[in-house]
Amino acid sequence: MTKVVILGAGTAGTVMANRLARTYRDRLRKGTMRITLVDQDNTHVYQPGLLFLPFGMAKAKSLVKPRAAFVPKGVGYVAGEIDRVSPDDDRVYLTNGTTLDYDALIVATGTRVAPQETEGLTGPGWGEKMFEFYTLEGAQALAAQLATWEGGRLVLNVVEMPIKCPVAPLEFVFLADYFFTRRGTRHKTEITYVTPLDNAFTKPIAANRLGRLLDEKGIDLVSEFSAGDVDGPGGLLVSWDEREVEFDLLVSVPLHQGAAFIGRSDGLGDEMNFVLTDRHTLQAMRKENIFAIGDATNLPITKSGSVAHFEAEVLVGNVERFLAGMPLEPAFDGHVNCFVETGYHKALLLDFNYDVEPLPGKFPFPVLGPLALLNESRLNHWGKLGFEWVYWNVLMHGRSVPTVPTQLTMRGKSREAAQTLT
Repeated sequence: MTKVVILGAGTAGTVMANRLARTYRDRLRKGTMRITLVDQDNTHVYQPGLLFLPFGMAKAKSLVKPRAAFVPKGVGYVAGEIDRVSPDDDRVYLTNGTTLDYDALIVATGTRVAPQETEGLTGPGWGEKMFEFYTLEGAQALAAQLATWEGGRLVLNVVEMPIKCPVAPLEFVFLADYFFTRRGTRHKTEITYVTPLDNAFTKPIAANRLGRLLDEKGIDLVSEFSAGDVDGPGGLLVSWDEREVEFDLLVSVPLHQGAAFIGRSDGLGDEMNFVLTDRHTLQAMRKENIFAIGDATNLPITKSGSVAHFEAEVLVGNVERFLAGMPLEPAFDGHVNCFVETGYHKALLLDFNYDVEPLPGKFPFPVLGPLALLNESRLNHWGKLGFEWVYWNVLMHGRSVPTVPTQLTMRGKSREAAQTLT
């Protein structure tokens, strides 16, 4: 019997379980293959919705569903905490003593926030004037604070890269501008975006466009700021080079790390516990029968649901090739497709990959669009909101989105128009 084990039942792991279950439907029915999905709980959170919770634009109960609802027929589900992987033995050890042998292993355990790694951040003032919105509990706590906050110095700080959805912090300050304007307290609120990057974003053209939006909305940008420690009672954010930013309310995007078990698994991950992964085949560097997908990888690309979706379309084929003894295809090009909410019922859209940065144009059709790339529109905003339905009903079941190709296409994109944004 061929055994495939998937670690992590988040977006990436669930998508892979569904795709593999369809690919090997006959073998699962005949009992010649076993696919096992592992996670420590039965709660799946729609993470893009956490952005909207602090501003009262989403309800927590609509963002949470049981993982079991998305486990396909024929796939076994094991609830348990992972202790470690032994690549040499082809075995996964759980903390409850359970062991799982595999012929192919897929690591899809995502990333986790580690606010305790920044000195002072979880000390006095945490949960009172210092918050995060990358967890359900954190977003709910911040929502309660913003509901009664009368204004002052609001600082959003990205502690270090990489993080889940790198545009989410920008979206937060854009929505904060809209939120306080609508409430009538924007004139009493200073908003500052503090980032370790040298600009608003990693890609030059998009960075210039997003930087202009910060300027237009009166949001200050503090760049190349590496947070060293936080003085909660004093309302002070201090960088390693001793620069200081004062705050009355700090929204932190904490340090992100891979799952702890990766660090306990011989040679599997890097110093941040992200799996060392081939950027095109998604095969782990440690051993040929291990693969990684989604936020769990160390790939130099955005950690987001769209990336996991595109990776899954490539990875299911490579797992199939590996099990059949065939060469893998280096088919993943780093494709990213994401909406950027900018407030006032508008959003812009980014579409890029490893080699091509976000460019202006039309998507998904070259002339008709109807979505605008790198330009704000109300239709993009509705696309952002509508993605939640697509997520639950299409992506989580491992289905492809019509008109959105796995690999980046240059159709509808304009390098000439990009010159006006630089």
